[in-house]
Amino acid sequence: MRVSDFDFDLPEKLIALHPAEPRDSARLLLVDPEVGLSDRHVPDLLWLLKPGDVLVVNDTRVLPAELRGTRVRGENRANVSFNLHKRVDAHTWRAFARPAKKLALLDRLELGNGQADALVAQVAGKGDTGEVTLEFDLGGAELDEAIKSHGAMPLPPYIGAKRDVEERDLVDYQTVYAAEDGAVAAPTAGLHFTESLLQQLTDKGVTIERVTLHVGAGTFLPMKVDDTDDHVMHAEWGEIDQATVERIHAKQALGGRVIAVGTTSLRLLETASRATGTLQPFVGDTDIFITPGFRFHTVDALMTNFHLPKSTLFMLVSAFAGMAVMKEAYAHAIREGYRFYSYGDSSLLLRAAQDEPEDEGFY
Repeated sequence: MRVSDFDFDLPEKLIALHPAEPRDSARLLLVDPEVGLSDRHVPDLLWLLKPGDVLVVNDTRVLPAELRGTRVRGENRANVSFNLHKRVDAHTWRAFARPAKKLALLDRLELGNGQADALVAQVAGKGDTGEVTLEFDLGGAELDEAIKSHGAMPLPPYIGAKRDVEERDLVDYQTVYAAEDGAVAAPTAGLHFTESLLQQLTDKGVTIERVTLHVGAGTFLPMKVDDTDDHVMHAEWGEIDQATVERIHAKQALGGRVIAVGTTSLRLLETASRATGTLQPFVGDTDIFITPGFRFHTVDALMTNFHLPKSTLFMLVSAFAGMAVMKEAYAHAIREGYRFYSYGDSSLLLRAAQDEPEDEGFY
């Protein structure tokens, strides 16, 4: 498909620079391909979800993965900054560098905010579009703690270009159920939940299940091709364990719906369902790219924020609820002044009807 088919005009004033307060007071656009659109608020999930439904959240925790420091070559020094975006191993991360042209293989880097000993690394590799591989002196949990000490929250570029990182972002840009360190961007649909709302949903009989997908900064990279067939999707690490799969299957058997909180949860659930057509345990990288025509196996509804024009995420929601439906939904959201992107309002999409497959197996 042509990437231009997924374009739309968004007034800049609708890009949210801070979240709603309290976070569960955000607006929620209900998108039902069979019925139409309905303007709601996030607490209306208490009426929109049913006892027996399964709400699947992504419990990844965002590392403050924007690092600034100095490139050292003998007596020569240059200021550089990095956005970590994918862990390679205990000592190594891939990162986007600014300015990458100042870096060469084996350059020594001293990174930090001056409040503790510098975090030392070297350039172990250089790729395209400003990507580098950084090998740190520290590793594992010790490295994670050092990154937390020295790093700043890696706000999306459409926010970071308009304001500096603020102290409140350490809380605002983290879900209340974040537990597993490793993301460098938030699973933003989950930012709308409070402990109170989650408890009320549980009391109603909605099951909350956790999966982990470490969101990478590649989610913000613009598409640089004209045709979706030519796009190479970034990979992200995720895990769904056996016990979680069994609990979800049990609820499905009783008629419960699976509601993914965020495109990250959906991508992981559908990755883990593709081989057999039913959800299976999964651990590893996924680079699944969902465009119209994709057959969904597990997710019945998707809670998600409003996405960028021509982005892989707008393609995903168009595949899920229907391309014409989502264009109408976004036009409505713009007319009604919904707030867009990571700190913006939310939507609840019901899955469009799918054609029956011609045969069983992988499709």
